[in-house]
Amino acid sequence: MDRQETNTVARERVLEAAERLFAQRGYTGVTLRDIAAEVGIRHASLYHHVPGGKEELFVEVTERMLMRHREGLRQAIRDAGPAIGDGLRAIAAWLLSQPPMDLIRMTYTDMPAIEPAHAERLSNMAYQALLIPVQEVLERAQERGEIGHHDLGLVAGGLVGMIESLHSVPEYALVTNRPAMANELIDVVLNGLRRRE
Repeated sequence: MDRQETNTVARERVLEAAERLFAQRGYTGVTLRDIAAEVGIRHASLYHHVPGGKEELFVEVTERMLMRHREGLRQAIRDAGPAIGDGLRAIAAWLLSQPPMDLIRMTYTDMPAIEPAHAERLSNMAYQALLIPVQEVLERAQERGEIGHHDLGLVAGGLVGMIESLHSVPEYALVTNRPAMANELIDVVLNGLRRRE
């Protein structure tokens, strides 16, 4: 393996460790020393891979995670059947197959701790990556007459938040499994709670 390949592999290890730690603890809960220890390198060596330091690393791994979600959700939606239930179940399956995102922590703790321009860009990316694909599924269903609601953006955000929250259900409290729980919640959203005659 040549030097460039070695640097690429080492940088990838840094990015993977940083993404995992930032996802678990948030921006303010992780130091560069934590990342270096996770990778098994010296703290000073991190600056070789990320000269801009912790914020540059956080921005890069968050962008990378959001791009992965955007592509994964779009592919899941393309592979799903045309009915709204199929699309929403595919979205849930994708979100639950990925490491959890603590969207509330990201909004209230991580974003205020970084440069406002970075926070704004990441927030816009999150909106485009996570909410727009869900909203588009809802809009197509509304055009076909399957559903009707005046604020599909609100519904999309609620669905993403609801599905993401299933990551936090402890193993001992699972009645079935997370995908089955997501499907049941999707059925409630589509059919409502009211008793049908």
